[in-house]
Amino acid sequence: MVKNRIRNNIRKLRFFQDEMTQQQLAEKVGVTRQTIIAIEQEKYAPSLELAFRIARVFDVPLEEVFSYETENQAK
Repeated sequence: MVKNRIRNNIRKLRFFQDEMTQQQLAEKVGVTRQTIIAIEQEKYAPSLELAFRIARVFDVPLEEVFSYETENQAK
C-alpha cells in the first residue's frame, strides 16, 4: 500500500511573518493552538477550508503552504 503525506511549510511561513506564534495563527484561522501544532508536525491533515484560511493569512497560494507527497515521491 502506498502511503501519502501532506507536507507543509507553516513553521517557515510563521517565521517570515514577523515570527508569528502558533497561538496567533490559530486565532487568525479559528482553531486551537493544538490543531496548528498537529498540522505543523504532519500528524493531522487540515480540511480544505482550513488549508485555504491558513494560506490566506500568509497571503500565498495554497501550494506554497501545503504539498501532497506519495511514498514514491519521497524516495
